Amino acid sequence: MQQQNERLMFLSSPSMIPQLFSIQNIKNETRDTFTLELVSPDKLNISFHAGQFMMLYVFGIGEVPISISGNPTKTTKLLHTIRAVGTVTKQLKTMKRGDVIGVRGPFGSHWPVDESQGKDILIVAGGIGLAPLRPALLYILAYRQRYRKVTLLYGTRTADDLLFLSEIEQWRARLDLDVYITVDRSSKEWRGNVGVVTTLISKATFEPSKTVAMICGPEIMMRFVSVELQRCGVLVENIFVSLERNMKCAIGLCGHCQYGNIFVCKDGPVFAFPKIQHLFGKREL
Repeated sequence: MQQQNERLMFLSSPSMIPQLFSIQNIKNETRDTFTLELVSPDKLNISFHAGQFMMLYVFGIGEVPISISGNPTKTTKLLHTIRAVGTVTKQLKTMKRGDVIGVRGPFGSHWPVDESQGKDILIVAGGIGLAPLRPALLYILAYRQRYRKVTLLYGTRTADDLLFLSEIEQWRARLDLDVYITVDRSSKEWRGNVGVVTTLISKATFEPSKTVAMICGPEIMMRFVSVELQRCGVLVENIFVSLERNMKCAIGLCGHCQYGNIFVCKDGPVFAFPKIQHLFGKREL
């Protein structure tokens, strides 16, 4: 009886019960990536930190962890930028405006935007990695006077994989933000940089000893960017990365994302690089 009561208490935990949200808008970003705009029928305000994630639940299918890609200073709606690669995300891509899904969260650690005030900020994104970094950039731009030099370095496989195109144009027009973009493979229409994102580091202007770097993308990209930034003089403790591997329950119960004493869902997904650099390349994680 005691075990049964404990189980009922656990199941009644707010972190395990999804709240109902309706899809207010769907925007296709690329051929396989889209952004969901979610609102609560009860007009709930969702407070979150840049870098945190939510669990999105499609009834009858399952749930999936997705980083929030919206603005932390605007709490009336949730934005999630999603690549359709699995059962749940492919189902999400077929949904329409007005459809209802379940949402749990927010969960996890966050980008150190408040702790980085007075520093140069270097945001380095690869592919869909720009989505988890977008809230950090929007927060920094909302309080721009609190930071020194702010730079965005963004790389994708091709120009067709670029996210947030209209917003990028707005960012590039700002005088208080430097934006550099590169693609791995060029096309006849592309007139920008060609090469991996690490080639953009030499173009950026920052004071290494006073720089905080926030990085998200494929793990091999994050590893090489981190190495290059350290070579340039950025302190390793000022380098932060986001890992989103194998998360299932979001509360450290299932152990799916556990490696040693680290749970990606509870201790991350945002980590200071020294804490997790030994995990890079580990298939078990």
